[in-house]
Amino acid sequence: MRLRTRPSRSRRRPDWSGRHVLITGGSSGIGLALVRELRCRGALVSVVARDPAKLREVAAEPGPVGSAPVATVSADVASRADLDRAVAELTALHGPVDTLITSAGTVRPGYFEELDHEFFRTTMDVNYFGTLHAVRAVLPGMLARGSGTLVCISSAAGLYGLVGYSAYAPSKFAVRGLCESLRMELRPHGIQVSGVYPGDVDTPQLAMEQPYKPKELAALGGTLRPAGAREVALAVLRGVEAGRPTIVPGAANRAVALLARLTPLLAGGYADRIVARSRRD
Repeated sequence: MRLRTRPSRSRRRPDWSGRHVLITGGSSGIGLALVRELRCRGALVSVVARDPAKLREVAAEPGPVGSAPVATVSADVASRADLDRAVAELTALHGPVDTLITSAGTVRPGYFEELDHEFFRTTMDVNYFGTLHAVRAVLPGMLARGSGTLVCISSAAGLYGLVGYSAYAPSKFAVRGLCESLRMELRPHGIQVSGVYPGDVDTPQLAMEQPYKPKELAALGGTLRPAGAREVALAVLRGVEAGRPTIVPGAANRAVALLARLTPLLAGGYADRIVARSRRD
């Protein structure tokens, strides 16, 4: 559903006030930045994350004067039963979910042959099935009401595969496929679906993965500066407010994504040259 707007001849920001926005992975990074921005816009914000200590910190953050406190529940998004329980508890507190933002994710870069098989399974469980479980938990209510917004945070690695991301990229490609399928299926029911494809973002997760990045992946990522979490959060909200099905934050990231889509041979050749140069160096 496109967010409510007040009647006016001039363009106004759509009204988030009083809307229940549930964010998975909202205790850190992009998710936490979204929590803060949405509270400033008057939304009723709920957060699902695994770490109870981080959730307590989120709940304790002072919001704008008059804003509702953030509701939090600790749950593992990879467990459908766990997530169903969390969504039921948060719905009891804030009412039906108007907007779902799936920001929970994990990444472990490395060369394919050196990655433990468990990394592949865990990454898919968290990134793809964690998104799927959340969507399935809130969608029946949205269908019954004939309105709702689903925002799935994928990655630039869901638009094009990169060396070192053989576990991560497939999980984000899967999120992209889910978003594109759901957009087509749910639009007639009044439900808006947006996929988000950020590049590197300056978050604790990026810091965690840096020591494991193969030199070729580091060289490819070195061509673009990491975006700030708030910068990405604002781009997400602008895209959702505009009803965009595809949101690619950052001008440079959009240019790379466009190049990869329109001229994949040229983009692939350019990436291959960077990889070859990094190996020589």
